Amino acid sequence: MKLYHYWQSSASWRVRWALAIKGIPFESVMIDLRAGVQHSAEHRARSPNGSIPVLELDDGRRLTESVAILEYLDETHPEPPLYPRGDAWLMARTRQIVELVNAGTQPLQNPIVLARAASDDAGKRAFAAFFNERGMRALETVLGETAGRFAVGDSLSAADLCVVPQVSGARRWGVQMEQFPKVLAVEAAALATPHAAGALPANQPGAPQP
Repeated sequence: MKLYHYWQSSASWRVRWALAIKGIPFESVMIDLRAGVQHSAEHRARSPNGSIPVLELDDGRRLTESVAILEYLDETHPEPPLYPRGDAWLMARTRQIVELVNAGTQPLQNPIVLARAASDDAGKRAFAAFFNERGMRALETVLGETAGRFAVGDSLSAADLCVVPQVSGARRWGVQMEQFPKVLAVEAAALATPHAAGALPANQPGAPQP
């Protein structure tokens, strides 16, 4: 497989982590968002709206949208599972948390949204911070109902793979995370699992080095 991604992209982070958990080797191809490579005709042939990540399968078929990719990987490589099986309620709760991040928070910090939300950097930061804090507050409430060691019970799931990158994003936009202890506990537990370190943005090609 081949993964087109960017080191700082939270959606890319989710997929890198899932591939590592599943033990699936892949070729890494960085799409430099800051340089505008996502807008090139070559990349739009892979992803119609220029988004990342894009997962290219061994047979050349391509799949976009991180949540669709997570579900595809879980169906084609069932172990270890990313979604709880045999319990419709826990499955729905996992998807609820995934969508709190994927639909309700993460898109509202994307550059294309920020460029239309404000004309200055301070306004863009305030906009992104507002929606990140709103998302973290919602997650704190939901995790109070669903979390065990991880976001949903005591098994790492797709919910954790979405929560952790978004916590990083919230920090980047200046959200004071100490007000969300349940979110922080889930983040710490998930980052302590095998394969987490290899998916981190700081460990990807092109990431700034300290």
